[in-house]
Amino acid sequence: MTTIKEKTVDNPSDWQYALPLTDLEQGSGKLVRIAGQQIVLFATGEGVRACANRCPHEGYPLSEGSLSSVCVLTCNWHNWKFDLNNGDNLLGGDRLRVYPVEIRNGEVWVDVAELPFEVRYRAIVEGLRDAFDDYSYDRMGREIARLFGLNADPLDVLRLVIEWSWQRMEYGCTHAYAGMADWLLLYHEQANDESRLVCLVEAVSHTAYDVLREPDYAFTHEVIGFDEDAFVAAVEREDENAAVAGLRGGIRDGLGFADFELALTRAALAHYHDFGHSLIYVTKARYLIEKLGESVMGPLLLSLVRSILYASREDKIPEFREYAVQLERWDGKGEHIPEASLWRGLGIGKALHATADCSQSPPESIYQALLMANAINLLGFDMAQQDKVHVPVSGNVGWLDFTHGLTFASAVYEQCSRFPQLWPQGLLQMACFSGRNAAFTQSEIDIESWRPQRIEQKLRELIERVLDHGQGEHIVSVHLLKTLLAVRTEMSHLNVADAEILLASVTRFFDSPLKRRQVRRTAYQSLQFAARERA
Repeated sequence: MTTIKEKTVDNPSDWQYALPLTDLEQGSGKLVRIAGQQIVLFATGEGVRACANRCPHEGYPLSEGSLSSVCVLTCNWHNWKFDLNNGDNLLGGDRLRVYPVEIRNGEVWVDVAELPFEVRYRAIVEGLRDAFDDYSYDRMGREIARLFGLNADPLDVLRLVIEWSWQRMEYGCTHAYAGMADWLLLYHEQANDESRLVCLVEAVSHTAYDVLREPDYAFTHEVIGFDEDAFVAAVEREDENAAVAGLRGGIRDGLGFADFELALTRAALAHYHDFGHSLIYVTKARYLIEKLGESVMGPLLLSLVRSILYASREDKIPEFREYAVQLERWDGKGEHIPEASLWRGLGIGKALHATADCSQSPPESIYQALLMANAINLLGFDMAQQDKVHVPVSGNVGWLDFTHGLTFASAVYEQCSRFPQLWPQGLLQMACFSGRNAAFTQSEIDIESWRPQRIEQKLRELIERVLDHGQGEHIVSVHLLKTLLAVRTEMSHLNVADAEILLASVTRFFDSPLKRRQVRRTAYQSLQFAARERA
């Protein structure tokens, strides 16, 4: 590689001398360093061309590339191809930086002027959009890293991704937005760009996966004044147009998230919605709006409301129908003392009844007991359940189902502390988790094997594992993340002994095998289903 001394010219611009024109051979590249940059020069049939030496894919030297007769440069490592006239990528992904060239008195001069901020920013955004639409994980990482180097606001990527995705979620908000909130929380805690980049790439890539090849789905553009009771009633009767129109009206009239929050929480807790996801999504939407600004509020709220409208209502199926009975029975006169052991081994109906029997106690004490009951269930999950083949569809319960008992509990504490009138719904739905999962636990619980020696150290270790989780499925990595952060939050409400049990439960989840694809079980259940159809 030749290192070139700068020459001065009459016009003090960013044009730099590179080398004598006679040093270039037709069709081959000549690598030079100009103003600290590695630039490769090619003599082509269309004139001299200059480009960055490092391939934007994985950084291999383009000086070792192959040049075609039509000015196309190929990186021989992975066959990426670039038009040297403009840097367009013809086969691959990222664009190539090219430089203007002039021949002056037999010398090659290159303009190494840095492009304006707006031009570089726009190129990064366009590249990120391409990577997002292609679900190209590595390229998403490179584009966001380039944004770091530009000293732009890295959180712009999340604002953009929400803009690109909210209408492409057919049934509204998914784990991707909930995970985005948790990755953003973790992002703010990191001390270095590498860890911060992990958080952003994980949030962006999960969203890209959830909307991959999805079209825009229509929302009504009707606008009516926002009324809390009318909005909740619209959600209850699954009238999307009325609910969305009310939200649009509130936004038009300058309402903020705080003005919508009670209505959203009421709607989310009106049923045992989608095993608790609706309430979790309310808390995550608030955090994203607080951190990313009002520009994301409309898209997030419309997506959130659609997800609540389409969510299943488990309290209407036979095994959970006792929920409505016990909610009606909740009178603040129950005399049981809430302790986690009260719910041990109880099925859904009995767990709900036991919860209502504690209604005279402060809701926070019932909450804590139910939280610990769900943590003990997680500690006691019978892993043999993962390997059973001849089970009904209702037996498809696994690790992720058990973690929901803790993540939902954290959302209950957050929202019911804000709106205490909703404690009965939140607590009874926590009991739904406890009762459902109890059937899949072992009789003996091994706490000591998982109890942390040092709480803070164990939390740091688990955070580091999340930042390099190694999971191929976003749904798994986001459950690791959200369960850990929920546990960390709830530990602050507990005494040391209970905090240790809570942390032990999530440690067991992290350290245990997780079977995601039930191949034989699916085959068995499919054959059983087909046979029943013929009967």
